[in-house]
Amino acid sequence: MNNLPTAAHSLISWNVNGLRSIASKGLSVFLQNHPADIYCFQETKAQIPDIEAMRFRWPKEYQCIWYSAEKKGYSSTGVLTRIAPADIMLGIGYPAHDKEGRVITLDLDSYYLVNVYTPNSQPELTRLDYRTREWDPAFREFCCKLANKKPVIICGDLNVAHKEIDLARPEANRHNAGFTDEERQTFQQLLDAGFTDTFRLFVKDGGHYTWWSYMNQARARNIGWRIDYFLVSNTLVSSVKNATILPEVTGSDHCPVTLQITPPPAN
Repeated sequence: MNNLPTAAHSLISWNVNGLRSIASKGLSVFLQNHPADIYCFQETKAQIPDIEAMRFRWPKEYQCIWYSAEKKGYSSTGVLTRIAPADIMLGIGYPAHDKEGRVITLDLDSYYLVNVYTPNSQPELTRLDYRTREWDPAFREFCCKLANKKPVIICGDLNVAHKEIDLARPEANRHNAGFTDEERQTFQQLLDAGFTDTFRLFVKDGGHYTWWSYMNQARARNIGWRIDYFLVSNTLVSSVKNATILPEVTGSDHCPVTLQITPPPAN
């Protein structure tokens, strides 16, 4: 692995909806065709013994970091990095939240990289209160504490479409999970705490989504939601070179999102 404190960093985030599943649907080809310094995965749904049993050939130049939920086949996150982290943190320091394996943080000298899989509020909004009153404030506090030390990049499936432009049918989904007033408000509070949605630095119009239902040919018709993000500390905005969505990449109900950034020198 390499330490690249001043070189441009290429980052990719992807909710793979099952690591074992995506491994059988062209993950190796994706890694070859979309080279990056760091890959962040969400919803891996795999315990470490399951991953070790996959017989998947992970690129040798990358360090693999896995954080599994206590519940088998649920949630969980992973990171592949060829930039050696100074430190790795699993979770946000709250056992009640961390049992679901949702956050991996890398200390990469000039910034922190936070890979997150935000809880879904679920049909009938059964987890809405947990999501917006407990998880979101705790996650925001965690990121702000990091930002007090140095800039932060947050990536992952944040399970919310921020504005009407971020989903194809806002009126039909106004009170559904991922587009409730409460979820949009707590996401805005995260931005107000000092973060910027990088995709919107480059693309202002609608029709750009990262998740599509498997039902009714939603992906083919581009009836989707933009719920996967790269957010950066406001102090890093001038270092962002590009942020894109890769809707042509299949294998999951989500597609990958990317960030190109030239980080400032470490203090």
